Amino acid sequence: MKVLPTEIPDVLILEPQVFEDERGFFFESFNEQIFIDKTGVLARFVQDNHSRSCQNVLRGLHYQIQQGQGKLVRAIAGSIFDVAVDIRKHSPTFGQWVGHRLSAENKQMLWIPNGFAHGFLVTSDYAEVLYKTTDYYAPQHERCILWNDPDLSIAWPLTTNPILSAKDQAGKSLKEADVFP
Repeated sequence: MKVLPTEIPDVLILEPQVFEDERGFFFESFNEQIFIDKTGVLARFVQDNHSRSCQNVLRGLHYQIQQGQGKLVRAIAGSIFDVAVDIRKHSPTFGQWVGHRLSAENKQMLWIPNGFAHGFLVTSDYAEVLYKTTDYYAPQHERCILWNDPDLSIAWPLTTNPILSAKDQAGKSLKEADVFP
């Protein structure tokens, strides 16, 4: 596995070693020891989530203010533009974001540690996304930052207005949001 840095040092792109031939391909999508050795991150994953969304669906920017979740995200069908926003108040990268294209084709994963808001935009006809989390879903602690907060200025690769849930439409600006210390 290769580990590629992003503009925010704590967010990492993981590129698995893929074995391909005329029959198809094989790769380890997760190996705890290799993950620790290559990233230096000691993460215990407790939950796997799987979503399917159609083109132009934008999910996010989500996080849990308590029972915070680190996430290891990948697209297993289609492609997404995946975004992590640093919402750790005392971080030198507070309020900054990083985005990366994840797809079934490139097989890359994004490691997003606790303390970040997360969201993605489906850029293909549809996408299926799998992600591991380091803590359980706790709806009472879930928060949402507006996907189009002008203070964040996320460069979503939109060709039309995104399709949003009611929860995502009601998100707060970063200035109004609960953030991590």
